[in-house]
Amino acid sequence: MRIPLSRPLVTPKMINAAVKVLKSGLYIKGPIVKKFEEEFSNYCGTKFGTATCNGTASIYIALRALGVGRGDEVVVPSHSFIASASPILMCGAKPVFVDVDETYTIDIKDLKSKLTTNTKAVIAVHLYGQMCEMDELLALKEKKGFYLVEDAAQAHGAKYHGKKAGSIGDIACFSFFPAKNMTVCGDGGMVITSDPELYKKTQTLRDHGRNYSKKEGKYISEVLTLNFRMNEIMAAIGIEQLKKLDDWNEKRIKIASSYDKYLTEKITKPTQRNNSKHVFHQYVIRVNERDKLREHLDKNDIQTGIHYPIPIHKQPIFSNFKCVLPNTEKFCRQILSLPNYPSMKIKDSKIVIDKINEFCLSNK
Repeated sequence: MRIPLSRPLVTPKMINAAVKVLKSGLYIKGPIVKKFEEEFSNYCGTKFGTATCNGTASIYIALRALGVGRGDEVVVPSHSFIASASPILMCGAKPVFVDVDETYTIDIKDLKSKLTTNTKAVIAVHLYGQMCEMDELLALKEKKGFYLVEDAAQAHGAKYHGKKAGSIGDIACFSFFPAKNMTVCGDGGMVITSDPELYKKTQTLRDHGRNYSKKEGKYISEVLTLNFRMNEIMAAIGIEQLKKLDDWNEKRIKIASSYDKYLTEKITKPTQRNNSKHVFHQYVIRVNERDKLREHLDKNDIQTGIHYPIPIHKQPIFSNFKCVLPNTEKFCRQILSLPNYPSMKIKDSKIVIDKINEFCLSNK
């Protein structure tokens, strides 16, 4: 039987929650979305949440809420999904790409060299389930005065010095895409913050620029934006998924520990910080013969992924922003994501391990 790269879990309670909403006849702007916003933000350790239609919209809304626009620079790692950077262009600002270190998160030394008086924000991408070095980012924020945005699309439940992803920066963004550590069984997202003014702005930016705190506000659009709402069905599923998140993360960590223990030293395993909890949205190895290894695993019914083969700064839409990022460009030629999901059996992880070790032994 083929071992997939990921497999979303759907329980009877999630199905029942969705059916209940379907039967209610109330599909948008109801109490379920509000409840999901409250429960998820509370889980993360912030005061407010604004549910959105996807993670990309979350980043766009966050940047708009911070006032990012023309003349501003926003620093972002190039080793990420393109959604970490495309909203910067949509806001009319300039993306400044930064390299990553061995943890696949922001290289602080390179970041320091990229900061200017025009730096409005830094997007800290907690890639693959591990948070950035937040103490150093906070120190730089204090010194330079930029906004700190957490792109936690792959880090639900991750921790840094005991604080959960999304609770440290000025504002944070999540995705609930099906492959994430928790999902709404489709596209979905969330913006969280403890700043009441930012929260009000995200609520307005999420819904046609309307300000519902004002009398007849539903009929007046105060800012130019679009409809980025989440529906009630997805929120109902999200509430049930959130109840399972911590348990599911522990199961991902268990699979990752199996890989760490038994995979050959001939491949580069994920680097984990001592001060953080890595929740392994992806378990990413590096190997020089990446494409050959991937072909070998595919022939043995093991699905893998490459996150991500093309750095953002080399994407066509960013062709005007030239830069050289040695680690990013090197890693993109070597990275390979291995199967890791809550319902995966240890015996399946050992099959993956055996096939990788077999390949490395035969390719000395």
